[in-house]
Amino acid sequence: MSGKRPVVVYGVSGYTGRLVCEYLREYNIPFIAAGRDKAKVQAVVDKIPGIETADCEVVGVEHTVEALTELFRGARYVSNMVGPFIKYGSEVVEACLAAGCHYSDTTGEQDWVLLAKEKWGAKFAEKNLLLAPNIAQMYTTGEIAANIALETPGLDTLDILVFWKGFPTYASTQTIFTILKAKWFHMVQNKFVEWDVTARADVVVPGQHETAIAVPWGGTAHPVWFKDDPRVANVRALGGVLAREVMEGVVQTTQMVKETIRPLPLDQQEIELGKIAASLQAAMPPRENPRINTSIDSVYASGPLGRSHVVIHGNCNYKQTGLLQAYAGYSLLQQAPRRVGFASGCQAFGYKELLGQLRAFGLVMNPIVTVHA
Repeated sequence: MSGKRPVVVYGVSGYTGRLVCEYLREYNIPFIAAGRDKAKVQAVVDKIPGIETADCEVVGVEHTVEALTELFRGARYVSNMVGPFIKYGSEVVEACLAAGCHYSDTTGEQDWVLLAKEKWGAKFAEKNLLLAPNIAQMYTTGEIAANIALETPGLDTLDILVFWKGFPTYASTQTIFTILKAKWFHMVQNKFVEWDVTARADVVVPGQHETAIAVPWGGTAHPVWFKDDPRVANVRALGGVLAREVMEGVVQTTQMVKETIRPLPLDQQEIELGKIAASLQAAMPPRENPRINTSIDSVYASGPLGRSHVVIHGNCNYKQTGLLQAYAGYSLLQQAPRRVGFASGCQAFGYKELLGQLRAFGLVMNPIVTVHA
């Protein structure tokens, strides 16, 4: 079944899974749209514009290593949308390893990225397979900006800021509350340092006069990606949505979590956080509008005697994620990744190449670069 279609998108009944399928269609890549509920997946696929011209198949599958291995066998690349990944990702990664498939997901969970590196990174490398969690706008676009900033030699500190206009999807909301149970880290002199879960900052947003509230957002994967990069010693990443009232609510919620939920046993924490998440976002948000749903990725890189600032303005952050996931498959079907085993999107495919794809599809502007060195 999967031998004729080299890409599997797992978790298509969600918002982002549909977008990955849309861009796979635009790349003219045959794919399998899979999920635990075939009827829900079919309902989503039926609404994809131009789906009648795509070479695709809808499949229902149990969320077990055995069933997923059978589905993935014969495919080359799996794009996993089923999160929170710390809860549901292990079975998919194990199945990819067993079936011989490259793996990617859109996680915002730093603890999942660290687990993937520790538990499966070497195993994927041994099989010349890519293990690339965290390919998504909120991380990869900022990573692109960071790599542009690091083109100036002698800079060793990254101060990363990501903002967007809009509201999280149901899956993103679940992830946001899942990461409240975990420890979050930034990097100081090549060592991970834990964030306070209630940390916040009032920041200047490039391109506007009004300040905004930013939070560590789970620490992000940036400190993980740059941990073993000899150019970089310090990484801090903050972000959020541009609606100040929403971020004020986030700050209040994290304070409440620290005081009343974190003291509970882990299983009870998960139950209580799940209740809050379900009350905030239970429906599919509307399709993104590029005139409304804009994004900003800003990176200051600094060193003892140099400064660089890179800003990437874009739109439709979930579309950016869908495109990045689809391009990963498009690239992997034609050539080996630049790095096997555990790697970021930029490490696996090249930051200039990823930027070129985002620009080609009208999702980001040319970066604004300012250098003082």
